[in-house]
Amino acid sequence: MKKKLKRGFTLVELMIVVAIVGVLAALAIYGVRKYIANAKTAEARNSLGQIAKDAAGAYAREGMSGTILSLGGTADINNRLCASATKAVPTATAKIQGKKYQSDPAEWAVDGKTVHTGFACLKFQMTDPQYYQYNYVQAGGTNGGGKDAAFTATASGDLNGDTVMSTFTLTGKVQEGANKALELTIAPNFVESNPEE
Repeated sequence: MKKKLKRGFTLVELMIVVAIVGVLAALAIYGVRKYIANAKTAEARNSLGQIAKDAAGAYAREGMSGTILSLGGTADINNRLCASATKAVPTATAKIQGKKYQSDPAEWAVDGKTVHTGFACLKFQMTDPQYYQYNYVQAGGTNGGGKDAAFTATASGDLNGDTVMSTFTLTGKVQEGANKALELTIAPNFVESNPEE
C-alpha cells in the first residue's frame, strides 16, 4: 500500500504537461507581439487624426487679402485647405524601416516661408521619436478652396523591418452643404493597408 501512495508522475504525464505549457507560451508570445504592434500603430492613427483636425482648422481660417479695402469696398471670405507639403517627414522610408526616427523641427517647418503650404500651414509637428513617415497632399478645388478641394494625410511605416510597408490614410473633402455653403468633411475612418507590418 505504501508503495502505491508514493508513486510519481509517469513520463507520458510529464510530456503532456510540457506540451500544454509550450502551447500556452506560444499563444502568449503571439498575443503580446500583436498587442505591441497594435500599440505602435496608435501613433499613426493619433497623428493622422491630429493632421485632419489641423486641416479643418486651417480651412476655417479666413484667408482674405491683406490689402486695404477702398471705402465701401468688400473682400470675399476665402476658405481654403493648406497646399501639399513639399516633403514627407522623414524624406526617406529607409529611416523608419524597423526603427524609430527623431525628426528635426526644421523638417516640419520646411514650407514655413510659403504661405498656406504643408505642415507649417497645418501647424503640425512631432517632437517625439516616430515609427512612421508622414505626408500631406492637397488636390482639387481652386488654390485649395472651393467645391471638391480635398486632402489626403498618409502615414507609412515598417515596424518589423521586412520592407513590407503599412499604410494609414485619412481624407477630407470640401462639399456643398445646405444653402450652397461649402463645408469640409473628414472621412469617418482610416483606410489601412498591412496595419501591423
